[in-house]
Amino acid sequence: MDILLNVSRGEKPTEEITISGSKSESNRLLILQKLFPEISIENLSDSDDSVHLQQALSTKETLIDIGHAGTAMRFLVGYFASKENSEVVLTGSERMQNRPIGILVDALRSLGATISYEKKDGYPPVRIKGTEITKKTVQINGNVSSQYISSLILMGTHLENGLAIELIGKITSVPYIKMTLSLLNQLGIKTTFEGNRIRVFPIKNIEKQTVVVESDWSSASYFYSVAAFSEIDSEIRLSAYKEESLQGDSCLAAIYTHFGVETEFNKNSIILRKVRETNTSTLEIDLKNAPDIAQTIAVTSFGLGVSCHLTGLHTLKIKETDRLEALKEELTKLGAKIEITNESLQVFVSSKINENIAIKTYNDHRMAMAFAPLAFKVPIKILQAEVVSKSYQKFWKDMQQVGVEIKEL
Repeated sequence: MDILLNVSRGEKPTEEITISGSKSESNRLLILQKLFPEISIENLSDSDDSVHLQQALSTKETLIDIGHAGTAMRFLVGYFASKENSEVVLTGSERMQNRPIGILVDALRSLGATISYEKKDGYPPVRIKGTEITKKTVQINGNVSSQYISSLILMGTHLENGLAIELIGKITSVPYIKMTLSLLNQLGIKTTFEGNRIRVFPIKNIEKQTVVVESDWSSASYFYSVAAFSEIDSEIRLSAYKEESLQGDSCLAAIYTHFGVETEFNKNSIILRKVRETNTSTLEIDLKNAPDIAQTIAVTSFGLGVSCHLTGLHTLKIKETDRLEALKEELTKLGAKIEITNESLQVFVSSKINENIAIKTYNDHRMAMAFAPLAFKVPIKILQAEVVSKSYQKFWKDMQQVGVEIKEL
């Protein structure tokens, strides 16, 4: 589905949007719920990724296709590796079969897991024969995707001897690692994270309990962008969010003050309020702890005529697409001057935005959603708009709520 987005000039969004639970929290809790059935989950993410993960955890099939769901792939490799007397083949979309999994597989093999590649070494599909894992220590590079590390942490919760994970070198995406550990602690599972060493202590049973998932901060980023592009005094209320969040992307609240957007925290919601015009000409941000919001910030900066230099983005090259190359391609079509390296991007000040440009989404949900708020500046086309369902089922409906007109092409 290709669509044209437009906003009537002078539109002032004053709406309340309810966003489903964090995909990151939900996917971690789904694995934990399978390991510890005493857990109940409320406000679970309705994303495709979480749906795929639920299906994979409940199916009796031996061939499991998780589509584009990268988090599901990584968490499931760890889960099935330690599920005794099981054998499955995990596969996915064409893009998924070109996203590396070798670092995690090597770590699991060093623990005694039985995993082989069905096609290309280092990439899905993988065949996993579940086995009892008794080794207590594993090493993995600290600068890899935090999902590899979280997969090991989650698996470690039900190993007989627990698990000690030694992170080699510089550690990136620390908030996502801490999110995983914090969820374990909430459930009564003891962990430590000191220096470059994570320890997950063994536990047999946990108390029966219900966990309420906080709404997804990555999804909130698109409404921060809408607020930044809106007129002074515009307001958008989002629920359900906490000021003390486990999610690294909650740094949005501080970052978007540079774009004139302030965040008011209430009991179960936040109000985004445009209070002033952008008060900076160049923005320097290290996003190593929150790379998923890089696309939104880059597009916001371009739309407001602000230069931004974003670093810490090395993991973006192995996402649903090479997000750095995709951003360069699509922003350039809109009239931007942008430079990228393997771990950074810089958007330079632009005075004009080209209208009616068709934005390719590359089967990447965040490309579609990051560019959509530009409709508050110029009419814009989004190709394969349905891709948003990967993380945000009702995104286009919520965009309409804040004043975006949508026409199917």
